[in-house]
Amino acid sequence: MTGVWALLGALAVAGALGVLLKVREGRISSRSAPSADLPAPVRDLLAPGVTLVQLSTTFCAPCRHAKVVLRDLADRTEGLTHAELDVTNLPDVTTSLGVMRTPTTLALTADGTEVLRVGGVPKRDSLLAALRPHLP
Repeated sequence: MTGVWALLGALAVAGALGVLLKVREGRISSRSAPSADLPAPVRDLLAPGVTLVQLSTTFCAPCRHAKVVLRDLADRTEGLTHAELDVTNLPDVTTSLGVMRTPTTLALTADGTEVLRVGGVPKRDSLLAALRPHLP
């Protein structure tokens, strides 16, 4: 009988974690922090206007979906650029930026100021609405 209770407890914890991850997927965090210590690989990707820097890893399936969403959004929006950085072999970049998962998307201005951050696959309409104040 103890085994049944342990199994039910494990299922309850796993279910709660699943719900928590689902709620946080694609959530936008607003920021306005100048990034003086922006790592060189990220700084090299910046373009005029706002650059969506997607931090991905080699075998990340959601990263491919995020790439499609972000590239389409950048192609249709003036002043918005999309760049992808594979951080599989760049743990120092993720550590310095405080990135805990992929995909993570950073919206950076030309001077390196982070205006927002999205963990997971972004929702197109929500992201565009959050970016509007920062676009020309």
